[in-house]
Amino acid sequence: MKKLAFPDALVLIFFMIVAAQVLTYILPAGKYEREEVTLASGSKRDAVVAESYHQNLTDEEKAKLPVAPHTFLDSVLRGMEGRADVIFFVFIIGGVIAIVKATGSIDALLSSAIKTFGGSPVVLVAGMTTVFAVGSSTIGMAEEYMPLIPILVSMCLAMKMDAMVAMGIVYVGAGVGYGCAAMNPFTVLIAQDIAGLEAFSGQWYRWVLLAVCTAIGVHHIMRYAKTIQQDPGKSLVADVDYSDGFDMPEDAKLTDARRIVLVVFVAGIAWFVWGAKSKGWYLHELSAIFLGVALVAACFGKLSPNRTAREFSAGACDMTSTALLIGFAGAIKVVMDKGMISDTVIYGLAQPLKEVGAEVSAVGMLLVQSVFNFFVPSGSGQALVTMPIMAPLADITEVPRQVAVLAYQMGDGFTNMIVPTNALLMGMLLLGRIPYTRWLKFIVPLLIKLYIVSIIALIVAMKIGYGVEAA
Repeated sequence: MKKLAFPDALVLIFFMIVAAQVLTYILPAGKYEREEVTLASGSKRDAVVAESYHQNLTDEEKAKLPVAPHTFLDSVLRGMEGRADVIFFVFIIGGVIAIVKATGSIDALLSSAIKTFGGSPVVLVAGMTTVFAVGSSTIGMAEEYMPLIPILVSMCLAMKMDAMVAMGIVYVGAGVGYGCAAMNPFTVLIAQDIAGLEAFSGQWYRWVLLAVCTAIGVHHIMRYAKTIQQDPGKSLVADVDYSDGFDMPEDAKLTDARRIVLVVFVAGIAWFVWGAKSKGWYLHELSAIFLGVALVAACFGKLSPNRTAREFSAGACDMTSTALLIGFAGAIKVVMDKGMISDTVIYGLAQPLKEVGAEVSAVGMLLVQSVFNFFVPSGSGQALVTMPIMAPLADITEVPRQVAVLAYQMGDGFTNMIVPTNALLMGMLLLGRIPYTRWLKFIVPLLIKLYIVSIIALIVAMKIGYGVEAA
C-alpha cells in the first residue's frame, strides 16, 4: 500500500483558494468602513473603523454576488498581478544573493567564522549561533547554511560533542533569526508592506528580542553539550555512525576582494535602511540597490558577464516556489474580496478577541500564526495568507499593526524549527544523520522557553506602545 504524503504547500494553498470560494456561498457578505490615518512619519494608510461592520450592500454590490464558479481559477493570475512587485522583488533578491555567493564571499565568511570560533566549544556554539541568527535576521539566509552541516559536525565530534550540537547551532540560529528578524526581506518586509507599515520600522525591539532569544538558544545548546561531554552515553545520537562522510574540507580564504564584496553588500543594506526612513524608499529602490551590489560583486569576484547572468538566473529560479506561493496566496484574498466576506471573517474573529483585551488578542495572533505554519511553512506565503486578515483585525482589537507583524514573525520563525513540512529542516536533519524524533527531544524544551519569551514580549510591546505610529 502506497504511503500517503503530506500535501505540498502549493497544494494546500490551492485548496484554501477553493475553500475561500465555498465560504463565499456560506458566509454573509458584509464590510467595514475604512478611514485614512496619518502615521508619525507623514505617510498614510487605510484603517478599519471599529464597530462599523454592516451587511447593507448597494445594488451594484449585490449584482456581483454570488461569485462565478470559475472565480477560484481566474483569481490566481489576479493574485499574482496584485503582488507582482513582491514576486519580482523575490526573484531579484534570489539572483543577487546567488551572484554574491558565487564569488565565494559568503562561504569564505562562514568558513572563517567557524575557524575563528573553533578554539573552544563555548566560543564555537555562541559565536556561530549568533552569526547564523544575524544572517537570517537581516538577509533571510537559511538554505546557505546547509553545506556547513558536515563541517560543524566534524568540529563538534572533535570537541567531544555530537551532531545534535552542530544541528542546534545551525537551526536554532536560523529559527531565532527568522522569529526575531530585524529586516528579513522575505518576511518582515512583505508583512509590513501588507500591514501598511514603513519598511523595516520598529526594528529596535526586534534586535533586542534577537539578542535575548539567541542567548537562550546558546544556553540550551551548551547545557546539552556539557552533558554529553561528561557522559557521551547521554547523546541523543549515540547510536548513529559518524565514522565517515564528515571529513573537514579545506577552508575557503577570505581574500581582500571577498571582503570588499561583503562590505559593499552590507553598505547597500545600510543605504536602503537610511533611504527607507528619510526618503520613503521601498521595493523598487531596494531592488535597484541590490542589482548595483550584484554588479560590484561580479566585478570584484571576477565573474564573467555570462557567468553572472547564469548565476543570477539560477538564483532567481530557486525562488520560483516562493514566488508561486506568494501569487497563489494572494488569490485567496481576491476570492474573499469578490465574495465580500473578508470583512465578515475579520468581524467573526474580532468579536471574541474584543472581550479578552488587546494583550490576549496579540497572544492569540501568535498562536494562530504558529498553527498555520504547520501547513504553510513558507514565511512569505504565510504573510500573504494571514496578514491581510490580521492587519485589520489588529485595528479592531486595538493591537498595533507592528505587534501583529511581530506575532506573525515569531509564530513563523520559531515553529520552523519543528514543523515536518519544512523541507529545509528535514534536509538538514538527513544530512546530519539525525532522526526527526531525536531532534524533537532536543528542540521542544527550547521552543517552550522561546514561546514564553514571545508571550512576554508581546505583552510588553502592548504595555510600552510599541508600533503606535498613527499621528
